[in-house]
Amino acid sequence: MCANIPGMSNHISTSNVLECSGLQKTFNGNVAVKDVGFHIDAGETYGLLGPNGAGKTTCISMICGILQRDSGDITVCGEPLDIGSVTAKSSIGFVPQDLALYPDLSARENMMFFARLYGLSKTTLRRRVDEVIELVGLTERADDQATEYSGGMKRRLNIGIGLLHEPKLLILDEPTVGVDPQSRNAILESIQRLSSEGMAVLYTTHYMEEAQRLCDRIGIIDRGELRAEGSQRELVSLVGERDKIRLESASGLESASTALRGLNGIVEAAVENEGLSLIVDDARSLLPQIIAKVAESGAVITNVAVTEPDLETVFLHLTGRALRD
Repeated sequence: MCANIPGMSNHISTSNVLECSGLQKTFNGNVAVKDVGFHIDAGETYGLLGPNGAGKTTCISMICGILQRDSGDITVCGEPLDIGSVTAKSSIGFVPQDLALYPDLSARENMMFFARLYGLSKTTLRRRVDEVIELVGLTERADDQATEYSGGMKRRLNIGIGLLHEPKLLILDEPTVGVDPQSRNAILESIQRLSSEGMAVLYTTHYMEEAQRLCDRIGIIDRGELRAEGSQRELVSLVGERDKIRLESASGLESASTALRGLNGIVEAAVENEGLSLIVDDARSLLPQIIAKVAESGAVITNVAVTEPDLETVFLHLTGRALRD
């Protein structure tokens, strides 16, 4: 259960957009997902990261009500979700990794078709299609066939289709696969905007920099189990990594080093390679004090470099594999 995972929040509330607990799925005697659970609040982006075969797609399929789980509970906006749950499913927008659109139809025609499947009324349908076309940046090409679109434009159309019915929870399964950097940035900006407007987002990706940019909290899954969960800072603390600061100065480094060793939060201070190398607990909060202390010692800083441990370090520690393996 998630309650036993280091660094995981125990916050459970009926205000959570998504709550799942004890999810279990076995295929032909092989456990694909084992006792997985997490929650997502409104306005929060939650990243589910794991190597290939870790259980991400199985989790998503169960959360969307596409795949029947062996055990566990899922609620969306307080409504229990299962294979046949119409009310709970209506609150979900699902954007699959494989494009789900009709290439011979235009963006507008694709959205009109899917909007009808969602059951949007005639009065709402056209207005909502226009809103979403603008949101995903396809206004100028809205009436062109999707087959003429670039990979990035098709991805944006795919996301737009998942937004038509104004879901409370948006599930994105690797939405930037195979797109150019400009399109990827446009997609990420759209997701950030949706989250800031209160939408809950469940996001999977094989790009660690996307998770670091987008996600408020991250769950790391491997071999079907949720290994750890938390913010980037919380996850980094699990593996004992600390921030590093390097200060350069023309003179006075020894006295600066002595002065800094007494500062709370400084783990190590050493003069090496014509610079002062520090290992600290929290570089962002300590840096102003460090600079002030160095100035008091008489040294003049010519350069400052800060290195914070990243998610890749945590991921490798917990799984023994890179994210794209």
